[in-house]
Amino acid sequence: MDLIYSQLFGLIIIVIIFISLFFLVRLFIIKKPNKFNSIEQRLDRIIDLLEKDNKE
Repeated sequence: MDLIYSQLFGLIIIVIIFISLFFLVRLFIIKKPNKFNSIEQRLDRIIDLLEKDNKE
């Protein structure tokens, strides 16, 4: 009986580790492109403003 509980406990720990890794990887995959896009949008805006300033 004790062996069954220890195996069940180990299985639960492994499942928790896999779920936490899944959410961490998903979080990093989702966050990185958004940061890159926002920086790219800021640079595009700066370039547009500089081009307008040069035309005037």
